[in-house]
Amino acid sequence: MSLWPVYTGSNEPHDGIAELPDPPPWRAFDGAPLLAAPGPDGDGSPDRAHRARTYRATDQAVQLVNAALYLRRPLLVTGPPGSGKSSLAYAVARELRLGPVLRWNITSRTTLHDGLYQYDPLSRLYAAGRAASAPAPTPDPSAGGGDLQDHLRLGPLGTALLPYRHPRVLLIDEIDKSDLDLPNDLLHILEEGQYEIPELVRAARHTPEAEVMVDGTDERATVHGGRVRCNAFPFTVLTSNGEREFPPAFLRRCVTLRLRQPQGAHLEEIVRAHLGEPDGQARDLIDRFLERGSGGELATDQLLNAIYLTGAARDLDSASRDELAEQLMPYLSPEPESDDF
Repeated sequence: MSLWPVYTGSNEPHDGIAELPDPPPWRAFDGAPLLAAPGPDGDGSPDRAHRARTYRATDQAVQLVNAALYLRRPLLVTGPPGSGKSSLAYAVARELRLGPVLRWNITSRTTLHDGLYQYDPLSRLYAAGRAASAPAPTPDPSAGGGDLQDHLRLGPLGTALLPYRHPRVLLIDEIDKSDLDLPNDLLHILEEGQYEIPELVRAARHTPEAEVMVDGTDERATVHGGRVRCNAFPFTVLTSNGEREFPPAFLRRCVTLRLRQPQGAHLEEIVRAHLGEPDGQARDLIDRFLERGSGGELATDQLLNAIYLTGAARDLDSASRDELAEQLMPYLSPEPESDDF
């Protein structure tokens, strides 16, 4: 029997991912041999662990995360800075025990190749030169490329598409900062759930299997014939600040979640998760933050910073603490121009 929802937003880790039903026929993948998912203890980063533990998902976020999981589709998360877009990926990974998040930070120079794998031909050439100066070894029939695996590492996207038994979590952060071609370049990979490593394909006649390093660790995975195909489609979160439009062909392949700045009880719940029960001063700051939010763009972490710092600066008088809080909550976008003449 399948379980809905698999992701509950409760922040309580569980094994519900095992109850995820089979994918739709058009999103079924058969990569093999199956790999066990890495351990659930995260990537060792205290700040990311804190964000995962304290994230508070809205009802809409819970529903659309599950839609992406069930349909095996990427989740495009849009919203203003500080609305929790990237933290959502860490929260899902923690609750469903899917291991460390594979994070791919996008810039204007990022290419699809960067996310799939990195190959360093110069280090291989240097290694070959050192080997040539050493005493002649016994001839090796795999000389057509057996050493290639030592100079190649899978990127976050390439690692996520390995045939894991359960989905890995892949965070493609700030996709709207990419070159115009990257979203379209991603279409085939995310639709087919597979890719080739040409360097390994060429060497496959002599070296049909290669042990390649994966993203984020020194562990290795076996790649057969230079081809990688997923089994469990990765839970893929693409974040966007809404700075550009995406092509319709890209959008129709995604489940889209639009986050807004938290308000009222939700905002207070976030403060409570990070800093404990808000006192009178913290509640005043929450009210001021909400009031200021009507006049320009703010981020939730500005409020958290203000509450934490004014709480730590108890030796300051009330007016000085208010001024400090004001300086920590500037508008992130230009303030509206006055109509006065």
